[in-house]
Amino acid sequence: MALPVEEWRLCAAGRWAALEPALRERLAAASLHDSLRLGCGLLRPEAEAAALRRLCRRARAGKEPAAARFYREEGNRLFGRRHYGPAVRLYSQAASHELPGSPEVSVCFANRSAALFHLGRFEVCLEDIARAESHGYPDRLLPKVLLRKAECLLCLGRLQDAADALSVVENKIAMDGIMTSPTHQTLLKKLSQLKIKIHEKESCPEPAREACGDIQEKSEIWEENDSISGASSSLSLNFDTERGRHLVASQDILPGQSLLKEEAFVSVLCPGESLLLQDSSETAWDTRVTNADLYCHRCLRQLLASVPCRGCSYAKYCSQNCADMAWEQYHRTECSLGALLLTLGVFCHVALRTVLLAGFAEVSRLVEWSRHDDKDLHNPEARCKPPSEAPDTRGIPGCNDSGQYQSSYRAVFNLLPHAEKHSPEHKFLCMLSVVAICKQLQEAGLEAAVLNQESSEKWSKPKTREKTSGELSPELKIMAEAMLRHVLQLQCNAQAITVMQESGSGDGAVVNKKPVRLATAFFPVLSLLNHSCCPNISVSFSGTAATVRASQPIPSGQEIFHCYGPHRCRMRVAERQQLLSQYFFECRCQACLDELESDVKSVVSMRNSFCCPSCQASMQGEDMLCCSNEACAISVSRESLSRRLRDLQQQIKKGLELLRDRKAGKWQDAARHLERSIEIVEMHHGPSSVEMGHELFKLAQILFNGFAVSEALSTIERAEEILSVHCGPQSTQIQELQEMKTCLLALPRSILQRT
Repeated sequence: MALPVEEWRLCAAGRWAALEPALRERLAAASLHDSLRLGCGLLRPEAEAAALRRLCRRARAGKEPAAARFYREEGNRLFGRRHYGPAVRLYSQAASHELPGSPEVSVCFANRSAALFHLGRFEVCLEDIARAESHGYPDRLLPKVLLRKAECLLCLGRLQDAADALSVVENKIAMDGIMTSPTHQTLLKKLSQLKIKIHEKESCPEPAREACGDIQEKSEIWEENDSISGASSSLSLNFDTERGRHLVASQDILPGQSLLKEEAFVSVLCPGESLLLQDSSETAWDTRVTNADLYCHRCLRQLLASVPCRGCSYAKYCSQNCADMAWEQYHRTECSLGALLLTLGVFCHVALRTVLLAGFAEVSRLVEWSRHDDKDLHNPEARCKPPSEAPDTRGIPGCNDSGQYQSSYRAVFNLLPHAEKHSPEHKFLCMLSVVAICKQLQEAGLEAAVLNQESSEKWSKPKTREKTSGELSPELKIMAEAMLRHVLQLQCNAQAITVMQESGSGDGAVVNKKPVRLATAFFPVLSLLNHSCCPNISVSFSGTAATVRASQPIPSGQEIFHCYGPHRCRMRVAERQQLLSQYFFECRCQACLDELESDVKSVVSMRNSFCCPSCQASMQGEDMLCCSNEACAISVSRESLSRRLRDLQQQIKKGLELLRDRKAGKWQDAARHLERSIEIVEMHHGPSSVEMGHELFKLAQILFNGFAVSEALSTIERAEEILSVHCGPQSTQIQELQEMKTCLLALPRSILQRT
C-alpha cells in the first residue's frame, strides 16, 4: 500500500475542505518549505492526531504475548500433522511476539528447529538450536535438543562434531542422575542409536561426491562507466529540454548485454494487507502469509527461519547481522513507529528511511541549497545548460563536481518532485502525514537519533519526552521538508522490486510462478531511464540490487527505454495514456505514435480480433465475420469462432490442472495443452518475450518429469536462450534449466538414442 489508509486520506481531505479559501490558495501555490511552515500547526492534537492514533491501533506491530501463544499453539498443531513448512512460519510469528531473552522465545526457536530438521534443513536447524540455547532454553528439556543437534551434525557428515555433541548429552544425563520415565528412556535409546551410526560412518566413510554435471557459471563481460556509477561503458548520460536526463547507447549493444547494476539507495518491504485489521476491536490473529513473513526486511532475501526484531513484532531478518545493521542504520528510529508507518503507507516509510540513511548533515545541506532557488525546487532540469554549451555532465542535476552521476543521496534529492503538478489536496495529505511522523519522533524522544547526535545503545528504548507546545524543532522541520520532497518524488520515481513467487501448493510437476511486487525503492541511476511502451531493456532483481539488460539489439545513438508499466502488448494506447498520466507526461513513444497517427492496429486490438481459419488474416464484421484478405472468400459467424476460443481456453485450463495435480501418466496431455497456451503467449507477447520464456520453462519442467528427453532438451534450450537475455545467466530459472539439462545428458547413451 503506497498511500495512507483510506480513513486517513478522508480525514486529511475533510481538514483541507474546512480550511479558509485564502489559506488553501496559499498552500496550493507554496514551495515545499512554505508548505511545511504554513502546515505544521494544522495537525490538531484533538482531531487529526487523535484520529490517526485510533487508526494506528489497527496495525499490530508491538510485542503481544497472547499472540505468541496463539501462533506457537497453531505451529504445534500443524507440526503434529507433519505440515512442517507452515509450522516453521507459525513458530517464526510466535518468536516475533515474544520478549527477547525470555524462556518462551527459546521454546519457539527449539520447536522451529524440530520442524526444520524434518524438512532436511540441517544447517538452519543448528542455528535455531544455538538461538534456543543462548535465550535460556529450559535445562530439563535440553537433552532432546542436543540430540537433535548431534543428528544434524551426523547428517551433514561432521562426525567429530556429532561425537562431541553426544558427549555433552551423556554428561548432561549423568549430571541429572538416573532417568526412568518413558521420555528419558526414549532419549537414552536415541543416544545409543546415534553412537552406532557415528561408529558405522567412521568405519565406512562415504566416497567423495563428484561434482554433479558440467554447469559452468558464465562470466558477463563488464566495463564500468567512468561517469555513471554501476553503468556499463556502453552508455552515456545526456540531457535536453524535451527528454530531460536520459541514457543513450554510446556503442552497438547486443541482446542480453548487461547495461546497469545498481544497489537500491533505499528500499522498504511492501507489507501484507492482513497487518491492518478492519476494526480495532478485533482480537483474532491472522495466520495468512505475507511478504513481511517471507523476506528479510533489510536485504530482501527469502526467509526460512527469521530473526525477529527485539523491539517490535513486524520487522524480521535473515540473520542477526542484518538485524544489527538495520538497527544501526535506521530501525532504532523506526521501531517504535511501526504502527504509524504501516498506517501512512510505504511512500511515507521510504521517505523517512531515505533521510535516516542520508544523515542530517547531508539532508540539511541539500535542503538549504534548494531554498536558495525556488525554480530549482520545481524544475532542477532548468539549471542545465543547452547541450551546445554543456559538452560534459557537470551541469546535469545529481552529478557531483567532477561530473559523475552516482547512486547517492544527492542524486535522489535531484529527482523531480513535480511539486507544481500534484493536486493541492494530495500535497496537503503528504504534508500532514510527514508532519505526523516528525511530531511522533519528537514526542518519542527520537530527535537526537534522527539528527545523528548520539551513539546508540543497541537495543535501547526511546525515552518519551514531556509534552511540548507541539511545534517542531527547526532541525525536524528540515527533515520534514526533505521527506515531503521524497514522498512527492516517489509517484514518478518509485521503482517496484519484483520477485517471481510460487503460486499454489508448489507440489505439482510444474512450479507455477508469477511476478509479485516485493518492495518499493529509490534507484537514482535506473530513474534516468525514460519510458517507452515498447522498451528495449529488461530489469531483473536479486535482493535489493537491480540489473538492466538489453532485450533487443540497440544501435549506437539510440536511447535506452524502460517500461513504467503500461506495455503495448498488454493494453491499448488509450488505456496506456490514462495510466501514464500519473507520471505527468503524455507518452510519445513510437508504439503510441504508430497507433495514434496511423491506421495501424494496436497489438492488443490485433490479438483480440479473430484470424481467418484459412489464411490467418484478420476477420472483419459484426455477427458474420469475413476475411480481410480479398483473395480469401472465407466467412464464419462470430459465435462459432467464440465457441472454438472457449473450447481452447477450457483445454488450457485442463492442462494447467493436470500440471498442478501431477496425475501419473497424464504428462502428455498436460504438455499438449501447455503447447497451445504457448502459441497464445507467443501471439500476445512475441517469440522472444520474457512471458514466452516463463511458459517454455513450465513446458520444460513437465517434459523433464515425463522423461521425454529429446523434447525436454530442445525446450530447455529455447527457454534458456530467452530467459538468459531477460534475467541473466545467474537467475534461478536458468540454473534450474541447466540442472535439468545436466541430468538428462547424464543418462546412458542407449536411453538418449531411444528417446
